Amino acid sequence: MASPANKQKVILGVSGGVDSAVAAALLLEQGYAVEGLHMTNWDEDDSYCTAAEDYQDARKACEHLGVPLHRVNFAKEYYEQVFEHFLAEYKAGRTPNPDVLCNRYIKFGEYYRYAQRLGGDWIATGHYARVSHGEDGSELLKGYDPKKDQSYFLHAIHQEALQKTLFPLGELPKSRVRELANQYGLHNFKKRDSTGICFIGERPFKEFLGRYIPAQPGSIETDTGQVIGQHTGLMYYTLGQRQGLGIGGVKGYPDAPWFVANKDLDRNVLVVVQEHDHALLHSSGLTTEKIHWILKKITEPTEISVKTRYRQKDSKALLTPLGNGTARLAFAEPQWAVTPGQYAVFYDGDTCLGGAVIESVDPAAPVDAALAEAGSHT
Repeated sequence: MASPANKQKVILGVSGGVDSAVAAALLLEQGYAVEGLHMTNWDEDDSYCTAAEDYQDARKACEHLGVPLHRVNFAKEYYEQVFEHFLAEYKAGRTPNPDVLCNRYIKFGEYYRYAQRLGGDWIATGHYARVSHGEDGSELLKGYDPKKDQSYFLHAIHQEALQKTLFPLGELPKSRVRELANQYGLHNFKKRDSTGICFIGERPFKEFLGRYIPAQPGSIETDTGQVIGQHTGLMYYTLGQRQGLGIGGVKGYPDAPWFVANKDLDRNVLVVVQEHDHALLHSSGLTTEKIHWILKKITEPTEISVKTRYRQKDSKALLTPLGNGTARLAFAEPQWAVTPGQYAVFYDGDTCLGGAVIESVDPAAPVDAALAEAGSHT
């Protein structure tokens, strides 16, 4: 069935937050027929879960704007496609990023297909990113606001879904979005942003993870092998972490912060160092798992920019494709706390090229001569 007045229909993901509410208002101003879709991806109901409150906020915002609101439960799909992988990675001693898989399989997978069944010509979300649609396909671009750019989390979505996606907030800073929310009379214009992993939210991470994976306490050692404490389970720590280590003053060492430098799975030992710039905390390069390319695939050694964690500044690197769809990256400058299980995301200026899970890292070492040569021509 055609949309009212033959307008193109947009199915917008409405979370209950200020971003998706303003996205709805902007799409209406642009002449689209907008319908909201509120997704429930986690069924647990406890004091940390805000699903019921979020739905009511989504309903109020849509009602205020005159936007029909649909509701769907993807909890089963989320558990099977995102959460089981999350647990498997932690069991393997790695640090996963489930928000990337949530975008790939749920928000731009299950939700995209559901929106098609609702007759949507487009899907939209309140992400801070941009998309450029062309004859050869669609490119994912960074959001205008560098503090809010979410392209890192979106790098793994399929081209089919990206070609039907709109990001109404991509050109706006967050401060302007809140101003617009107030101007539109949206009740949630002061609602604070959600934080943390989507299904954990504000709940204590150790408490949550410990319900699914038995903890195995072990020793905390310095890089020279001296035991200085006990950890509660390697799964609770990530490289570069300095909070929550439970290490007080250690005799013979300065009164300075300790950082996680390595997780020795074979011995169940957490290795820590004191210097932020310690060599064990830096890597000269990495090897990826199979890369997801958004539009154009790199087939020969190429200098790119890369992020190995969200909010990190772009870093120059030489990407060398390998024959199995993976790649090696050599950094122009050693990078801090590069973590297996996290994502390396590739950029050419504002264009997000794609990315992959970090399989392994190389210790800090002199810059590869090939990278130095490539850099001399930029």
